Amino acid sequence: MPDSSRIVVVDDDPGMNQAIRRLVESAGFRAFTFSSAEALLAGDAASHAACLILDVHLPGLSGFDLRRRLQERGVHAPVIFITAYDDADARLQAREAGAIALFSKPFQRQPLLSAIARALEAQ
Repeated sequence: MPDSSRIVVVDDDPGMNQAIRRLVESAGFRAFTFSSAEALLAGDAASHAACLILDVHLPGLSGFDLRRRLQERGVHAPVIFITAYDDADARLQAREAGAIALFSKPFQRQPLLSAIARALEAQ
């Protein structure tokens, strides 16, 4: 069952994971970070997530592939995608995946926190 304070972040950049974790925790949430889709899939953290923040371009499974795998497992937490390579295809795939938002790196803190708030309201 989702925990309304649990935010799961998957990004292969340790600095980005740390920055998002600090931001999320400064807003009163608990952040759980993973460096790959496979690392997240190896456990059950996603099944307890209130919101997922997924990098689009991960080694191995992409953020979009990870979203599909999680849905196949019955995990339907709202998702926010982040990417260093914003293009029309990424925006289309994010919409098709039902994303709350897609942010290009670097992004501002307040829009991400607002997207998290929208994600939590959507549950």
